[in-house]
Amino acid sequence: MQKSVTFKKARISFSDVGKGPVVVLLHGFLENTTMWKDIIPQLSKRNRVIAIDLLGHGKSDCLGYVHTMELFAESVAAVLKHLRIRKCVVIGHSLGGYVALAFAEKNSQKVKGLCLVNATAIEDDTERKTLRLRTNKMIQNNFENIVRMSFTNLFGEKSRRLFKAEMKAALQEALKTPIQGYIAGQEGMRIRPNRTAVLTENSFKKLIIIGKKDPVLNLETSLNEAKRTNSEVVVFPEGHMSHIENTTELRATLLAFVK
Repeated sequence: MQKSVTFKKARISFSDVGKGPVVVLLHGFLENTTMWKDIIPQLSKRNRVIAIDLLGHGKSDCLGYVHTMELFAESVAAVLKHLRIRKCVVIGHSLGGYVALAFAEKNSQKVKGLCLVNATAIEDDTERKTLRLRTNKMIQNNFENIVRMSFTNLFGEKSRRLFKAEMKAALQEALKTPIQGYIAGQEGMRIRPNRTAVLTENSFKKLIIIGKKDPVLNLETSLNEAKRTNSEVVVFPEGHMSHIENTTELRATLLAFVK
Protein backbone atom coordinates (compact mmCIF):
# COMPACT_ATOMS: atom_id res chain seq x y z
CA MET A 1 0.00 0.00 0.00
CA GLN A 2 1.28 3.45 -0.97
CA LYS A 3 1.77 6.04 1.76
CA SER A 4 2.82 9.66 1.41
CA VAL A 5 4.60 12.56 3.08
CA THR A 6 4.49 16.29 2.26
CA PHE A 7 7.71 17.88 1.03
CA LYS A 8 7.68 21.61 0.16
CA LYS A 9 3.89 21.36 -0.32
CA ALA A 10 4.34 18.43 -2.74
CA ARG A 11 3.14 14.89 -2.07
CA ILE A 12 5.88 12.24 -2.08
CA SER A 13 4.51 8.72 -2.41
CA PHE A 14 6.28 5.62 -1.11
CA SER A 15 5.77 2.01 -0.02
CA ASP A 16 7.17 0.53 3.19
CA VAL A 17 7.20 -3.25 3.68
CA GLY A 18 9.06 -5.83 5.75
CA LYS A 19 11.17 -5.66 8.89
CA GLY A 20 14.90 -5.54 9.51
CA PRO A 21 17.79 -3.48 8.15
CA VAL A 22 16.48 -0.71 5.88
CA VAL A 23 16.86 -0.78 2.10
CA VAL A 24 15.78 2.26 0.06
CA LEU A 25 14.89 1.71 -3.61
CA LEU A 26 14.99 4.62 -6.10
CA HIS A 27 13.61 4.05 -9.60
CA GLY A 28 14.83 5.46 -12.90
CA PHE A 29 13.56 8.17 -15.25
CA LEU A 30 9.98 7.53 -16.51
CA GLU A 31 9.67 4.71 -13.97
CA ASN A 32 8.08 4.48 -10.53
CA THR A 33 7.97 2.08 -7.58
CA THR A 34 6.30 -0.60 -9.75
CA MET A 35 9.69 -1.27 -11.42
CA TRP A 36 10.73 -3.09 -8.22
CA LYS A 37 7.74 -5.48 -8.15
CA ASP A 38 9.92 -8.55 -8.84
CA ILE A 39 12.59 -7.46 -6.35
CA ILE A 40 10.68 -6.29 -3.25
CA PRO A 41 9.04 -9.63 -2.26
CA GLN A 42 12.45 -11.32 -1.83
CA LEU A 43 14.25 -8.30 -0.38
CA SER A 44 11.53 -7.68 2.22
CA LYS A 45 11.81 -11.19 3.73
CA ARG A 46 14.77 -10.02 5.82
CA ASN A 47 14.74 -6.27 5.31
CA ARG A 48 12.50 -3.25 5.68
CA VAL A 49 12.18 -2.05 2.08
CA ILE A 50 11.19 1.53 1.30
CA ALA A 51 10.50 2.27 -2.37
CA ILE A 52 9.96 5.94 -3.22
CA ASP A 53 8.21 7.60 -6.18
CA LEU A 54 10.61 10.40 -7.11
CA LEU A 55 9.27 13.92 -7.78
CA GLY A 56 7.21 14.05 -10.98
CA HIS A 57 6.94 10.25 -11.20
CA GLY A 58 4.35 7.69 -10.08
CA LYS A 59 2.05 9.23 -7.49
CA SER A 60 4.47 11.98 -6.43
CA ASP A 61 3.90 15.63 -7.37
CA CYS A 62 6.13 17.95 -9.39
CA LEU A 63 7.97 20.95 -7.95
CA GLY A 64 8.52 23.46 -10.76
CA TYR A 65 10.30 22.62 -14.01
CA VAL A 66 13.75 21.67 -12.72
CA HIS A 67 14.12 18.67 -10.46
CA THR A 68 17.80 18.80 -9.54
CA MET A 69 19.43 15.71 -8.09
CA GLU A 70 19.79 17.69 -4.85
CA LEU A 71 16.03 18.39 -4.77
CA PHE A 72 15.23 14.73 -5.45
CA ALA A 73 17.64 13.79 -2.64
CA GLU A 74 15.98 16.24 -0.24
CA SER A 75 12.61 14.61 -0.94
CA VAL A 76 14.13 11.17 -0.21
CA ALA A 77 15.58 12.55 3.03
CA ALA A 78 12.12 13.89 3.95
CA VAL A 79 10.59 10.42 3.61
CA LEU A 80 13.35 8.85 5.73
CA LYS A 81 13.05 11.58 8.38
CA HIS A 82 9.28 10.99 8.51
CA LEU A 83 9.93 7.26 9.05
CA ARG A 84 12.75 7.97 11.55
CA ILE A 85 15.29 5.97 9.54
CA ARG A 86 18.86 6.42 10.78
CA LYS A 87 20.80 4.00 8.59
CA CYS A 88 20.04 2.42 5.23
CA VAL A 89 21.37 0.80 2.10
CA VAL A 90 20.42 2.88 -0.96
CA ILE A 91 19.87 1.25 -4.37
CA GLY A 92 19.18 3.43 -7.41
CA HIS A 93 18.43 2.55 -11.02
CA SER A 94 19.63 5.04 -13.66
CA LEU A 95 18.17 8.43 -12.51
CA GLY A 96 17.67 6.81 -9.11
CA GLY A 97 21.42 6.18 -8.99
CA TYR A 98 22.15 9.88 -9.59
CA VAL A 99 19.71 10.72 -6.77
CA ALA A 100 21.31 8.12 -4.49
CA LEU A 101 24.70 9.79 -5.04
CA ALA A 102 23.27 13.24 -4.22
CA PHE A 103 21.66 11.79 -1.10
CA ALA A 104 24.90 10.11 0.00
CA GLU A 105 26.84 13.34 -0.59
CA LYS A 106 24.77 15.13 2.06
CA ASN A 107 23.91 12.16 4.30
CA SER A 108 26.96 9.89 4.21
CA GLN A 109 26.55 9.04 7.92
CA LYS A 110 23.16 7.48 7.14
CA VAL A 111 24.40 5.31 4.27
CA LYS A 112 25.54 1.74 4.97
CA GLY A 113 25.79 0.83 1.31
CA LEU A 114 25.26 2.41 -2.10
CA CYS A 115 24.40 0.47 -5.24
CA LEU A 116 24.24 2.06 -8.69
CA VAL A 117 22.18 -0.03 -11.12
CA ASN A 118 22.86 1.08 -14.71
CA ALA A 119 23.98 4.46 -13.39
CA THR A 120 27.16 6.51 -13.10
CA ALA A 121 28.71 9.18 -10.88
CA ILE A 122 30.06 10.93 -13.99
CA GLU A 123 28.14 13.93 -15.37
CA ASP A 124 26.61 14.03 -18.88
CA ASP A 125 28.96 14.75 -21.76
CA THR A 126 28.25 17.71 -24.07
CA GLU A 127 26.44 15.56 -26.64
CA ARG A 128 24.03 14.13 -24.07
CA LYS A 129 23.38 17.54 -22.51
CA THR A 130 22.46 18.90 -25.95
CA LEU A 131 20.19 15.91 -26.60
CA ARG A 132 18.33 16.48 -23.31
CA LEU A 133 17.77 20.15 -24.18
CA ARG A 134 16.49 19.29 -27.65
CA THR A 135 14.16 16.58 -26.33
CA ASN A 136 12.67 18.93 -23.73
CA LYS A 137 11.75 21.35 -26.52
CA MET A 138 10.20 18.63 -28.65
CA ILE A 139 8.35 16.78 -25.86
CA GLN A 140 5.71 19.47 -25.36
CA ASN A 141 4.11 18.73 -28.72
CA ASN A 142 5.00 15.08 -29.20
CA PHE A 143 5.02 13.46 -25.76
CA GLU A 144 3.78 9.95 -26.51
CA ASN A 145 5.92 9.35 -29.60
CA ILE A 146 9.09 10.60 -27.96
CA VAL A 147 8.52 8.52 -24.81
CA ARG A 148 7.80 5.43 -26.89
CA MET A 149 10.90 5.95 -29.04
CA SER A 150 13.33 6.77 -26.21
CA PHE A 151 11.97 3.91 -24.10
CA THR A 152 12.24 1.35 -26.91
CA ASN A 153 15.82 2.48 -27.62
CA LEU A 154 16.84 1.34 -24.12
CA PHE A 155 16.40 -2.27 -25.27
CA GLY A 156 18.42 -4.20 -27.82
CA GLU A 157 16.71 -6.09 -30.66
CA LYS A 158 16.92 -9.43 -28.82
CA SER A 159 15.44 -7.98 -25.63
CA ARG A 160 12.58 -6.37 -27.55
CA ARG A 161 11.59 -9.85 -28.72
CA LEU A 162 12.17 -11.68 -25.44
CA PHE A 163 10.56 -9.17 -23.10
CA LYS A 164 7.72 -7.85 -25.22
CA ALA A 165 5.07 -8.10 -22.47
CA GLU A 166 7.34 -6.63 -19.78
CA MET A 167 8.33 -3.79 -22.10
CA LYS A 168 4.71 -3.01 -22.86
CA ALA A 169 3.80 -2.89 -19.15
CA ALA A 170 6.80 -0.67 -18.33
CA LEU A 171 5.97 1.63 -21.25
CA GLN A 172 2.42 2.07 -19.96
CA GLU A 173 3.89 3.23 -16.62
CA ALA A 174 6.28 5.57 -18.46
CA LEU A 175 3.39 7.18 -20.36
CA LYS A 176 1.72 8.06 -17.05
CA THR A 177 4.57 10.47 -16.28
CA PRO A 178 3.35 14.08 -16.59
CA ILE A 179 5.09 16.29 -19.19
CA GLN A 180 6.21 18.58 -16.35
CA GLY A 181 7.84 15.60 -14.61
CA TYR A 182 9.59 14.64 -17.84
CA ILE A 183 10.97 18.15 -18.45
CA ALA A 184 11.99 18.70 -14.82
CA GLY A 185 13.76 15.32 -14.62
CA GLN A 186 15.63 15.77 -17.91
CA GLU A 187 16.81 19.25 -16.93
CA GLY A 188 17.94 17.99 -13.52
CA MET A 189 19.97 15.21 -15.13
CA ARG A 190 21.44 17.63 -17.67
CA ILE A 191 22.86 19.98 -15.03
CA ARG A 192 23.95 17.35 -12.50
CA PRO A 193 27.62 17.57 -11.45
CA ASN A 194 30.26 14.86 -11.34
CA ARG A 195 29.89 12.97 -8.05
CA THR A 196 32.81 10.54 -8.34
CA ALA A 197 34.11 11.93 -5.04
CA VAL A 198 31.08 10.46 -3.25
CA LEU A 199 32.38 7.01 -4.17
CA THR A 200 36.09 7.67 -3.62
CA GLU A 201 35.82 9.55 -0.33
CA ASN A 202 33.34 7.34 1.56
CA SER A 203 33.99 4.00 3.22
CA PHE A 204 30.47 2.56 2.92
CA LYS A 205 29.90 -0.51 0.75
CA LYS A 206 29.76 0.36 -2.96
CA LEU A 207 28.49 -1.66 -5.90
CA ILE A 208 28.12 -0.70 -9.56
CA ILE A 209 25.91 -2.95 -11.69
CA ILE A 210 26.62 -2.69 -15.40
CA GLY A 211 24.74 -3.94 -18.45
CA LYS A 212 27.19 -5.25 -21.06
CA LYS A 213 24.95 -4.02 -23.90
CA ASP A 214 23.78 -0.81 -22.19
CA PRO A 215 23.08 1.74 -24.97
CA VAL A 216 23.25 4.63 -22.48
CA LEU A 217 26.43 3.87 -20.52
CA ASN A 218 29.67 2.74 -22.13
CA LEU A 219 30.93 -0.58 -20.72
CA GLU A 220 34.64 0.34 -20.61
CA THR A 221 33.93 3.73 -19.04
CA SER A 222 31.77 2.08 -16.37
CA LEU A 223 34.41 -0.56 -15.63
CA ASN A 224 37.08 2.14 -15.30
CA GLU A 225 34.80 4.13 -13.01
CA ALA A 226 34.33 1.13 -10.73
CA LYS A 227 38.11 0.54 -10.65
CA ARG A 228 38.94 4.20 -9.95
CA THR A 229 36.39 4.47 -7.14
CA ASN A 230 37.27 1.12 -5.56
CA SER A 231 33.68 -0.07 -6.05
CA GLU A 232 32.62 -3.68 -6.41
CA VAL A 233 31.34 -4.35 -9.91
CA VAL A 234 28.92 -6.86 -11.44
CA VAL A 235 28.37 -7.08 -15.20
CA PHE A 236 25.09 -8.46 -16.56
CA PRO A 237 24.87 -9.76 -20.15
CA GLU A 238 22.10 -7.44 -21.35
CA GLY A 239 21.37 -3.69 -21.35
CA HIS A 240 20.13 -0.67 -19.41
CA MET A 241 16.94 -2.20 -17.98
CA SER A 242 18.46 -4.86 -15.72
CA HIS A 243 15.25 -5.25 -13.70
CA ILE A 244 13.55 -6.51 -16.88
CA GLU A 245 16.38 -8.02 -18.93
CA ASN A 246 18.29 -9.67 -16.06
CA THR A 247 15.68 -9.96 -13.29
CA THR A 248 17.00 -13.15 -11.70
CA GLU A 249 20.63 -11.98 -11.69
CA LEU A 250 19.66 -8.56 -10.32
CA ARG A 251 17.57 -10.05 -7.54
CA ALA A 252 20.38 -12.40 -6.47
CA THR A 253 23.00 -9.63 -6.63
CA LEU A 254 20.94 -7.20 -4.56
CA LEU A 255 20.11 -9.86 -1.96
CA ALA A 256 23.82 -10.58 -1.56
CA PHE A 257 24.67 -6.87 -1.39
CA VAL A 258 22.22 -6.03 1.41
CA LYS A 259 23.19 -9.05 3.60
